[in-house]
Amino acid sequence: MSKLLTIHEAASLMGVSAQTLRRWEREGKAIPSIRTKGGQRRFNPQDIPNIRRSLKKRLTVAYARVSSHDQKEDLIRQEKMLEMFCSSHGWTYKLVSDLGSGMNYHKKGLRTILQLILNREIDRLVLTHKDRLLRFGSELIFSLCEENEVEVVLMNQGSELSFEEELAADVLEIITVFSARLYGARSRKNKHLIDNLKKAVDASRQGN
Repeated sequence: MSKLLTIHEAASLMGVSAQTLRRWEREGKAIPSIRTKGGQRRFNPQDIPNIRRSLKKRLTVAYARVSSHDQKEDLIRQEKMLEMFCSSHGWTYKLVSDLGSGMNYHKKGLRTILQLILNREIDRLVLTHKDRLLRFGSELIFSLCEENEVEVVLMNQGSELSFEEELAADVLEIITVFSARLYGARSRKNKHLIDNLKKAVDASRQGN
């Protein structure tokens, strides 16, 4: 078993004063492993990293995403909505944005959020809709949030899409991904095909 630390030794390891450590104990934030018969506090050195992590201020992160460059105005609108929502609740927040497909798991913003979740640096994740993180697989990230005590706040959770609307949105997402590759080939035929597919999906959504 590791040698237990006195309150002064533990405080020194954490870079704070013994008085601060006593205050943290009163607040329930840094409980000593044992107390001696004389009432002296003793801390297990293996507990110090956990105490540090629990005391570290955790973030509220607001995340916005759109699939393509022609949706840039929608991205700005999402960001403003998130800023107003977080401010109205008095949260100090960090805004993270991505411009990329909901099927792309390697977006810079998404990877930043995953790292913050795994490091337990996020207290709250705010989204306009649940599919802003990913078109498919967002439930896996929500499970990670639950495991790491991250609250997920969905601004528009009451406005659920119908099955047809969700299917149309998924098809459009797939078209967007492959259109980027096909456009790269600079083929008029490919461009014409993609444009017609998008029009067909839009028409079906309007018909619903």
